Amino acid sequence: MTTIEPPSGSRPARPSLRSPLPGTPVRVRAKKWGGRPHWEFDGLWLGADEHGDWVGFPPGTSFARPGNAFDSSWPSISLFPEKGWVAVFHTRHPRGLGTYVDLATQPEWRTDAMGATVSYVDLDLDVVEREGAAAFIDDEDEFAEHSVRFGYPAELVERVRADADAVLAAVLRHEPPFDGATAATWFARLAALDVPPAQGSKR
Repeated sequence: MTTIEPPSGSRPARPSLRSPLPGTPVRVRAKKWGGRPHWEFDGLWLGADEHGDWVGFPPGTSFARPGNAFDSSWPSISLFPEKGWVAVFHTRHPRGLGTYVDLATQPEWRTDAMGATVSYVDLDLDVVEREGAAAFIDDEDEFAEHSVRFGYPAELVERVRADADAVLAAVLRHEPPFDGATAATWFARLAALDVPPAQGSKR
């Protein structure tokens, strides 16, 4: 059974029992409901703040899911909060994508002999903001279809819709961490790592 949220007051473990260093490799695993495979890719832990943990992806990072794969030509960073969503921030995206928020289960951190992994279940709805356009909620039809086909619990459907509305409002108001300045700080941290292109996704 897929866990919707961890017990109240708990916090998923950070990449290490000790404080990880910026540049620590992180494996990102996104699945769909029922354990169906989705996106997997590698990034670099940048640090954490009041919003959550930040992971960077230099140009050349390889992203793959069943039926689709690509190497990015632009840098991006992801925020993994203690909430039911994951935010991705892009700069110099070839199609003008800026902020992209996946509504999801709360990200969970694990460590083993292979290193750190953060995983979550992608729950279809996305909040999308492109350059020069207002943010909007995407994939409403997919969410409605999957809610029925895969039997999302009623409380999960209610929570995801409420989270999507709250995130959209925050993005439209440019509240931190969607204010631009917050992400810029972590883009600077990623640039300071000086990772050569096409090397960021290597473990």
